[in-house]
Amino acid sequence: MNDDFSAEYTLIGFLTGLGLVVVVVLMWWGWRNRKRRQQDIPAPAPVPAEVLESEPLAGAEGMYVTTVRGQDYLDRVAVHDLGLRTNARLEVHPSGVAVLREGGANLFIPQADLRHVRLDSGMSGKFVEKGGLLVVSWTLGTHEVSTGFRTRAADDRDPLLTAIQSLVEGEPPATPTTSSVAAPDA
Repeated sequence: MNDDFSAEYTLIGFLTGLGLVVVVVLMWWGWRNRKRRQQDIPAPAPVPAEVLESEPLAGAEGMYVTTVRGQDYLDRVAVHDLGLRTNARLEVHPSGVAVLREGGANLFIPQADLRHVRLDSGMSGKFVEKGGLLVVSWTLGTHEVSTGFRTRAADDRDPLLTAIQSLVEGEPPATPTTSSVAAPDA
């Protein structure tokens, strides 16, 4: 009786490896074709130097989840690295919203391009508790897109939501406070 199964194990290993290579190639091909179909989407504006040097109205560390077309949370925008999930800092300034990404290009959403902001439970592969994701809808060229951001600390979400909402409504934003110490009563 021959108990040598090395040929069968070699064949199984080879077929498994080949299957994984095929899956990776198909994923790459799909992403490449998605980028080709989305060539008409312009690159977002870079963050202006004066925004980088100014104090934000609100800001928080967290995760840039993705940018999708319109309200379709599964139609991820692949061009200009907008579909790549990265750690980031979101800052709200009087002139717009800055997303400062690690490992990806920073982007700036001018105040005039903001459409609405809301809390949601997820988008395109990142689903969290109800109201755990800040979603900013804005216009990029002629396309309406939505960008998701998840704050590291839940307490940071509401100040961002309020600050962006004031920009959407066109209200003059409040100036950032530099100190939380109250003046003593006289």
